[in-house]
Amino acid sequence: MSGTAADALRAAVPVLRAAGIEAAAGDARRLLAHAMGVAAERVTLHLADPLDDAQAARFAAAVAARAARQPVAQITGERLFWGRSFRVTRDTLDPRPETELLVAAALEQPFATILDLGTGTGCILLTLLAERPAARGTGTDLSAAALAVAAENAARLGLAPRADFRQADWFDGVEGPFDLIVSNPPYIAAAEMADLAPEVRDWEPHLALTPGGDGLDAYRAIAAGAGAHLAPGGRLMVEIGPRQGAAVAALFSSAGLRAARVLPDLDGRDRVVTAHRP
Repeated sequence: MSGTAADALRAAVPVLRAAGIEAAAGDARRLLAHAMGVAAERVTLHLADPLDDAQAARFAAAVAARAARQPVAQITGERLFWGRSFRVTRDTLDPRPETELLVAAALEQPFATILDLGTGTGCILLTLLAERPAARGTGTDLSAAALAVAAENAARLGLAPRADFRQADWFDGVEGPFDLIVSNPPYIAAAEMADLAPEVRDWEPHLALTPGGDGLDAYRAIAAGAGAHLAPGGRLMVEIGPRQGAAVAALFSSAGLRAARVLPDLDGRDRVVTAHRP
């Protein structure tokens, strides 16, 4: 035997702190719960339990991975988003709480058909489908590996019959029209990549993080194709970087979309741009 869960937790926290991880205690608890096969919110109830050798080995490996700055979601293989668990791998972006603003804005008006460009884990598309049981949607991505994760998430959530995933460069081969187009595309400028946290820069797929250059190429492609794929009155909603609101809104307006608006996140930073087809 390898001591109790509490012993392992006490030993792990300083290791993570020494690696520069601010949320060392919280991350250690999540990793311990994963190693023990218990829900994270119930790990406190199991701290007095002895760890068997297999659990201890899983926890040690998880702590070592986190100390190397691998994101917790990649280590545990899942992330909660809008109250649902999504499978996460190194082939996908880790769903972030900020993206829930995009979902909330999309749910403010009705829709029956959705296109999610650069779907990744599928968290945006699948959340919208789960919240609107009559809707159907398509998710596109350049990455076949990411699409496999999205399809797995659709199956796990019982949404596969209403979700279609296809490998495509934005709108290539996609036929509309759609009531709603959503996207959290790569938007980090090339010059900003070096300043990202190691968890993002070193572990998440660069294809999903940056298009290179000024970071706006994805929005140029989306703006160019949105009008032909939106139903009359259909909405376009994209997540953006905190200094891109005005530029993206201008791209959408120049493409003939109407009422481009920039929505702030809870910290007051630009986070979502919305527009609609006349």
